[in-house]
Amino acid sequence: MPCCMSQVSRRTLLKAGAALPLAEPPAGGHPLEPGARRTLLVQPVLIYQIFQPRPQTSWRPWGGLFTEKEAAEERARIRRELEAVAKLAAYPVEFLPLRDVRSVEEGKAVAAGGHDVLLMYPASGSVRLLESVAKPETPTVIFVRHRSGPVYEWYEIVHPRFLRKTDDEWAQPGVGPMDVVVDEPGDVAWRLRALGGLKHTQGRRVLCVGGASGWAAGGQRAPRLARERFGLDLAEVSYDELGRRLAAARRDERRVRQAALEAGQYLGRKGVKLETKREYVDNAFLLTGVLREMLREAGATALTINHCMSTIMPIGETTACLPLSLLNDEGYQAFCESDFVVIPSGILLQAVSNLPVFLNDPTTPHHGVVTLAHCTAPRKLDGKTEEPVRLLTHFESDYGAAPKVEMRIGQKVTNIIPDFSFRRWVGFAGEVAANPFLPICRSQIDVGFRCDAYALASAMRGFHWMTCYGDWRKEVGYALSKAGIEWVDMTG
Repeated sequence: MPCCMSQVSRRTLLKAGAALPLAEPPAGGHPLEPGARRTLLVQPVLIYQIFQPRPQTSWRPWGGLFTEKEAAEERARIRRELEAVAKLAAYPVEFLPLRDVRSVEEGKAVAAGGHDVLLMYPASGSVRLLESVAKPETPTVIFVRHRSGPVYEWYEIVHPRFLRKTDDEWAQPGVGPMDVVVDEPGDVAWRLRALGGLKHTQGRRVLCVGGASGWAAGGQRAPRLARERFGLDLAEVSYDELGRRLAAARRDERRVRQAALEAGQYLGRKGVKLETKREYVDNAFLLTGVLREMLREAGATALTINHCMSTIMPIGETTACLPLSLLNDEGYQAFCESDFVVIPSGILLQAVSNLPVFLNDPTTPHHGVVTLAHCTAPRKLDGKTEEPVRLLTHFESDYGAAPKVEMRIGQKVTNIIPDFSFRRWVGFAGEVAANPFLPICRSQIDVGFRCDAYALASAMRGFHWMTCYGDWRKEVGYALSKAGIEWVDMTG
């Protein structure tokens, strides 16, 4: 089980045709509101020892913290910096009171506490002090000073003594060179943002309409791997149940009128063009309301639609494309195809960035560009601004309502390429170069990149990609290092 993953209860999956259970209380701090994220609990510790002069011997190590007065000044400095880190993290972080570790006993007492992350300030002291407070299952971030205050002894020796135990190989369980920060509170902040995103991903309940699945032959083991690697709680519900709920909603004149009213309001917004039948849009809003209701009853904020082409069309009398786009804009995570090869990357990327994500089909990278397309793109890709959209039919069926979102030209985007085996994810930063209108899935972008096209093509695994506004490569890579998945950044 990867670091910082709490043991999650294996709720009984919903039997085919069974009614959804009432929502359970949030487990382990899981929020039930869309867009909310689980708070990351961080324990900061100042590790130091006071050394007394002894004649004719080396009585003190490197460093600039040797008196209780200097320790008091350092505590005040750390507390000021933690205030800055909390703002820079852009993630819900709660810092526990700063603790001192001057003995192994004090270290063990801290290690026994309930926190998600250990933030270590090792000013001085023996390696046994550091080892006493660090637990392999709890992520550890180590902050050492060079110029930001009194230089730390462990600025010199954290690598050879703590990480390698005076040998050549890594020897401290759960801690590596990426966990060491020098001087910059901002470098602590993005690591905490990454660890918060991982905590928010682990154990998430995902409502799987039509069952949990994975793309093609390689994806058949994906639901099992998603449970094992990220502890995802995959709650399955049948299409029969969805059909019964939709039929009941259609018999409810109030709900039908409300869906038409919401559809009209959506169509009246700036930047929206209707290029399909209005009835498909009205039906999409009715379907959205039913899916939202099912999410709330199941205690989930993430949703997948399996067999989302021919199966859902007769039931919904529209396509799932627009409903999934709408739910993503509301802060839920809504994915088509129920592909659990890629869905964990979307949950993680959204948790880190706090932005909607775009699950897409990639094409062949060539000449510094690759086309990405699907029919479920959200509009609020920066978290607030609704990008222009054309509502068209779903391409393959020429039916329903599918958004063609016109993404911002020049916008930097993060792209994640998960593999079938959950061993090695590839990623790169690119930028939106164009919004073409090819005869393919409706929301489509040409993404420019600077790495070698053949190298990128050679590194591709799995199938679907996940894309998000902004550059989140550091956070994703750091989170994956704690989840036991290799991260390969192809950005040139």
